[in-house]
Amino acid sequence: MHESKIRDEELCFYDKKKLKTQQIIQLPSAEKWGYTMFKFQKSKMLLATGLLAMAGTANAGYTFDLSDNDKLSFGGFIKVDARYIDGNVGYKKFWTGSGAPLAEDASQFKMFANESRFNTKYVHGDVTGFIEMDFYGSAGNEIISNSDNPRLRHAFIKYKNVTVGQTWTTFMNTSALAETADFGGPMVGEAFVRNTQVRYTMGNFQVSLENPETFGGDTANDSMPDVIGKYTFKGDWGNVSVAGLFRQLSVDADNDETGVGYSVAGRIKTTGKDDIRFQLHGGNTGRYVGVAAAKDIVNGEAEESVSYMAAYRHYWNDTTRSSVFYGNITTDESDIDHTHWGVNLFKNFTKQLSFGVEVGQFTQDESDTDSFYTQFSAKYVL
Repeated sequence: MHESKIRDEELCFYDKKKLKTQQIIQLPSAEKWGYTMFKFQKSKMLLATGLLAMAGTANAGYTFDLSDNDKLSFGGFIKVDARYIDGNVGYKKFWTGSGAPLAEDASQFKMFANESRFNTKYVHGDVTGFIEMDFYGSAGNEIISNSDNPRLRHAFIKYKNVTVGQTWTTFMNTSALAETADFGGPMVGEAFVRNTQVRYTMGNFQVSLENPETFGGDTANDSMPDVIGKYTFKGDWGNVSVAGLFRQLSVDADNDETGVGYSVAGRIKTTGKDDIRFQLHGGNTGRYVGVAAAKDIVNGEAEESVSYMAAYRHYWNDTTRSSVFYGNITTDESDIDHTHWGVNLFKNFTKQLSFGVEVGQFTQDESDTDSFYTQFSAKYVL
């Protein structure tokens, strides 16, 4: 079929044996832009470390080739979860670094679709703009419409080696996140935060100035950006990153503490498609690790913490896989000891559609509380 035979607003699919995913669209208004058609190609949006939301969930997308130098992409996924929790740590849609201890055991079941997300990327030569949102903003309710609000995840501009905007902290290695049904997996042992930042990349080395926030301190006097440096060793075997963190932590208007932390994280290939993912963090990492498990300042002192996670992912066959994971964090000043473990099974019924089930436990030793959970998920990648 020739392009000239395609009518306005008509979507034509070519022989799948010749062009499996390529589709062509001609829009009536295209001539205003000096084009006669758009080539519409479905492809994987492989975003480098720090660009995508979750490791292991690379989102297929739709890319419009506007010109030789301009591309507009859309992507994301729809994810629906059913979650049951039983124990004396209060219900959460996903485990963070801490939970509310309950006086008595409670059981709760909920279904939700908050993790669903949508992203847009525009590439013009050496310039890339990316924005993404999910629906973990302010909560709706089940009484009327479950109208949860959108939440900004990423919004950044990248020009050559410089990235400016909100995205994953440079302190993170996103490839070292476990594949889980629970939104973040063992967050207690993970570096997991998005910051507004200025980042410079030179080969395998990255350095950034990132938004300061003294969790537990005097945020009104945060006057110096956090400084982060990271080097990533890469090869056919996988990758390992080593990162350092330097911070000025504001205790009050007259007192500051110096915070220094480290991170070693990576993903190592084993046999077949299997891999091991791990993270180890220590020092004054505070809010960068554990998702609110550890504060930056406790009793006027910089909190010290040690956190770690490990996950092994095994492929039973090309479409079925499991992960077993374990994470823990301990702190000095607040004497916290939190653990999250789990095991899951995912099955792809098509390249875009998968279903999963996960069981696990979240424990807070200092309050002698714990809850077990079971979660089912359905995910359709756009």
